[in-house]
Amino acid sequence: MRDEKDKELKDSNGEKSEEKVRVTDKRRISPDNLESSAEPAAETAPKPTYVEQLEARTLAAEQKLTEVQARFEQLRDELRRETDATRQRLTRAADERIGREKAAFIAKLLPVIDNLRRALEAAEQQGAPETLLDGLRGTIAGFESVLAAEGVEPVPSVGERFDPHMHEAVEAADVEPEQDGIVLAEYTRGYRMGDQLLRPARVKVGRARAGAQKAGE
Repeated sequence: MRDEKDKELKDSNGEKSEEKVRVTDKRRISPDNLESSAEPAAETAPKPTYVEQLEARTLAAEQKLTEVQARFEQLRDELRRETDATRQRLTRAADERIGREKAAFIAKLLPVIDNLRRALEAAEQQGAPETLLDGLRGTIAGFESVLAAEGVEPVPSVGERFDPHMHEAVEAADVEPEQDGIVLAEYTRGYRMGDQLLRPARVKVGRARAGAQKAGE
């Protein structure tokens, strides 16, 4: 009987020792141990040469693309500015050309109103019927209204100081020193359109007598 107990005890001890060995072996092949042992190897492994070359080429390509985009934006802005400047220049040139053509056309019409005024003066001197005079006055007023609507205005002359840029002296008259250089009469009315002179006014200008001018000095 004692031998059987010893055998059972031996068998139980043997099973316990085998279980302990198996548990110990499980800890050695634990997945956690495998992962922890594999991580340092992954971190220290160098990159292959071709990978570094590809990364370098990719970085260079990205930098080149950035430079190309910046240059494209610069060229586009320059083209837009040049286009705007060209458009403004062409518009200004077209406006100036239209203004010159308009001024030339109006200048050709001015002799018509001159003839109307002469006809009115002649009719008044000859005592023409009032209806004829009213018709001439109305025609002249309508003509001047059309000119005013186009920006045309007469050049001031009588009583103004003679301006060679606005007046054309066709006659001179001796006057007192205080009237020297003053426009005394207007023979043909001058017109301007804005800053552009269509034609100067043909006028008579006062000229102080030499003796009177010295006495005044």
